[in-house]
Amino acid sequence: MTDAATASLFRYTYLATDGAARLGRVETAHGPIDTPAFMPVGTAGTVKAMRPEQVAETGAQIVLGNTYHLMLRPGAERIARLGGLRRFMNWPGPVLTDSGGFQVMSLSTLRKLDEDGVTFQSHIDGSRHRLTPERSIEIQHLLGSTITMAFDECTPYPATRDQAAESMHLSMRWAKRSRAAFEQRNGYALFGIVQGGVYEDLRRQSVDALTDIGFDGYAIGGLAVGEPHDEMLRVLESVTPLLPDDRPRYLMGVGRPQDIIAAVARGVDLFDCVMPTRSGRTAQAFTRRGTVNLRNARHADDSRPLDETCDCPCCRDYSRAYLHHLVKAGEMLGPMLLTAHNLQHYQDLMAGLRGAIGEGRLTAFLETRGSEYASGDIPPSA
Repeated sequence: MTDAATASLFRYTYLATDGAARLGRVETAHGPIDTPAFMPVGTAGTVKAMRPEQVAETGAQIVLGNTYHLMLRPGAERIARLGGLRRFMNWPGPVLTDSGGFQVMSLSTLRKLDEDGVTFQSHIDGSRHRLTPERSIEIQHLLGSTITMAFDECTPYPATRDQAAESMHLSMRWAKRSRAAFEQRNGYALFGIVQGGVYEDLRRQSVDALTDIGFDGYAIGGLAVGEPHDEMLRVLESVTPLLPDDRPRYLMGVGRPQDIIAAVARGVDLFDCVMPTRSGRTAQAFTRRGTVNLRNARHADDSRPLDETCDCPCCRDYSRAYLHHLVKAGEMLGPMLLTAHNLQHYQDLMAGLRGAIGEGRLTAFLETRGSEYASGDIPPSA
């Protein structure tokens, strides 16, 4: 193998630890990912209300796309003919694609699950489609995904132990088929997904099955689906020590800043969630002192920036009063500015976590940020 080929291999290197938290770097065919990292969600080939250049300017190195949405519109084969998803959406960095399993279960109607896969009707026009592990992997290959996710069934919450076990074992059989269908290429990766609901013994069985198959990274699925916060942390504490040290760990769909902080402290490397972009479109902003609702009338005469500690264009150039006006007037600039700020807040949080782990001061960082988030937004003095 040539030096150039070796350099392009997908690999994870952790550079420092602080307790269970890991500072690392993932090398991919499309550029590096410094971890812990947050991936903005570009479900249908766009991070809503943001140009790709703006997303990159926040510090994001990787974005997420979705098999289910892209297969329905505009179609994976069309995207492949147009040069792949990265070229199609003008994103130069790595892309991770969700397998579509969660969306089949949550969005489609008249779905039918069997051993081979899932038949479902589109939520867009009612057309019938079929997803199997092989087809999901094929679609992600057509999209040119840097990181492909194994096809799985996301176990709902609540679920009995028997239901969680049946779902987990099906996902493990599909994981094996996903691995067989995946075309290994330098710098590209396939991640397996740990399932098993809130049952620790089932999670251990899932980890054993996935590591026996062998994946380039391991995701923890089936959380952030309605379970209590302490249940999520308990599952993480039982799962992350079982995962290989030399592979990245991805907690799927968990996105509250406080949850990300807690998960990083428990050894998670990668995150994604629609929360910062969706909140930006609904007048919610994340700040160092918690969430701010720009619909509230108290912002109408407030000349302060949204967050005095943030240097993003939204905070640097616009007042809370102006943002409140945009929201009340229904102007599209409002969601654009708030989305950009929220993504910057998340990337700044991840950079802060990386710095704290690297310098061995994570405990102090967690205490400071936790108290700041809990303090609440301070209204202007009278």
